[in-house]
Amino acid sequence: MVKSFIGPFVVTFAIAVFVLMMQVLWLYLDDIAGKGLGFFTVIELMAYKCVGLVPLALPLALLISSVMVLGGMAEHYELSSFKSAGTSLLRVMRLLIFFGAISSAVSFFCADYVIPAANLQFGARMYDIQQKKPTLNMEPGVFNEDFNQYAIRLGGRDDNGRDISDVLIYDHTKAATGELGQITANTGEMYSANDGRFFVMKLYDGVQYSEQRASGNSANSRPFIRTSFKSYTKVFDLSEFNLQKTNTKLFSTNRSMLATWQLQIGVDSIDADISIRKQSISNHLINYLPLLKKDTITYREARVVENDNYDGRPEEFSDSTTVDRASQSSEETDPVATTNRRNAGTPPSRPVAPLNKPQVTTAPQETDKQGSDLVQIPQSDRRRQVHQKALSNSLVTGIKNWNGVYGLLDSLDTNIEDRVLNRARSAVRSITSQAQAAQRILPGIKETRVKHIYDLHMKYSMALVCIIFIFIGAPMGAIVRKGGFGYPILVSIIFFVIFIILTIFCRKLAESFVVDAAFAGWLPCIILFPVSLYITSRAMKDAKLVNVDSIVIWFKSGFEALKKLGGANR
Repeated sequence: MVKSFIGPFVVTFAIAVFVLMMQVLWLYLDDIAGKGLGFFTVIELMAYKCVGLVPLALPLALLISSVMVLGGMAEHYELSSFKSAGTSLLRVMRLLIFFGAISSAVSFFCADYVIPAANLQFGARMYDIQQKKPTLNMEPGVFNEDFNQYAIRLGGRDDNGRDISDVLIYDHTKAATGELGQITANTGEMYSANDGRFFVMKLYDGVQYSEQRASGNSANSRPFIRTSFKSYTKVFDLSEFNLQKTNTKLFSTNRSMLATWQLQIGVDSIDADISIRKQSISNHLINYLPLLKKDTITYREARVVENDNYDGRPEEFSDSTTVDRASQSSEETDPVATTNRRNAGTPPSRPVAPLNKPQVTTAPQETDKQGSDLVQIPQSDRRRQVHQKALSNSLVTGIKNWNGVYGLLDSLDTNIEDRVLNRARSAVRSITSQAQAAQRILPGIKETRVKHIYDLHMKYSMALVCIIFIFIGAPMGAIVRKGGFGYPILVSIIFFVIFIILTIFCRKLAESFVVDAAFAGWLPCIILFPVSLYITSRAMKDAKLVNVDSIVIWFKSGFEALKKLGGANR
């Protein structure tokens, strides 16, 4: 059984990887073509991508090979001989199930450990290739702009690839200062030097033009320089055409390059970002409603910034979301809001001095009753005075005899009323803008969270489907009773395409917030698992996959019942 299974499995796995690799090459063909890449660079890219195709190629290879093996055994009546000897179909499939379990472990190991590293290298190299300039190509009659700030046109080019004629070069290297240059030559030659590091154009019988920006008092003063030459050599550096290597750490945060534990950390970080944004909106209201309690939950540990201007406050560490500090700045400038919030039991934003060392400020200085000496008032007494003054405000005293908002506004002077209304409108606009900004940003953050969760559970789902395909492929081979590559590939492709469609459909459902992301990751397996049990039970009973006779009998009985019903109505 093992000998008959290993051969088809290796062949089908190689075919599956090749087909999937061709799809990837067609996808990136526009980025690779014309870049002058070496053979080993292309092989390196293909090797990185082949590793990423293992979790997708393994289920397809298991499905095709299991249908081929069991179909060949059923076609040659070997499976019937096993059953007549008392060996059940599950016992015949025992080694296939064991092999499927090993494939599941290999698939999860690749998806969790190998593929993130391979995708990281592939992404970095593909970015370098996309940024690389195409191979230098000097075609006659066409302006070439491969060199930065140069445009080169060749009127003619000899068959030897070296001799050129009617050369025109536009030099824009000093265009920022207003200086434009142009070089023309009747003949010349071009070649590479220093092992291809430099591109040399040696020109003969030409003119170099230079036009500078106008200077002096007269706007019409435009210095113009024309220089004739018998021989002129222009050297271009070809290092910009080389393939650069970017640091792979720049791509390490992409979710396709993360393991399961890193994806889980990413989900926790995104949850913290969402909570911090909601907290910032809640605390923003305190600027206008100071009696509200501040949300003091710390979603991330604070780190201390060590610099000369450090004011004693910890800085919140955030991956992609910065906490809104408007509430803190308002608390520092509004003593009434500070007093009210502290009376409500909310801790202050700045560290409070110890109780045995009263905090004293030197800024607010007041005179005593005699008006002779300046004395320093403790900050606690100062805040108490400000609080008492705020309580005596007409807005606070007017609420005792509440007659509605308009009645309260009517009790104020006209200037004060206009000021209150303007501040109210400003507060509404500020709160609305904060809420609208969060409404625009939060859906994108939540969609990123859904994608992380879906990719996390798909690693497990792609591993489990290897075992499910064994319970689909082997019974289907016993039912079809055909070996070789014909019927097995047809049957396998049908089930594999169904699995791919379910995977794409479930991803779209998760990203649209229709179903939970974790459930969407497991949904293809949940749908295919009952199908595999049904196919296995039908194969164990030596029955057809679909009993057409029973369906025909059911339809006949339905038509007869309709005829009898119609005759009774007449």
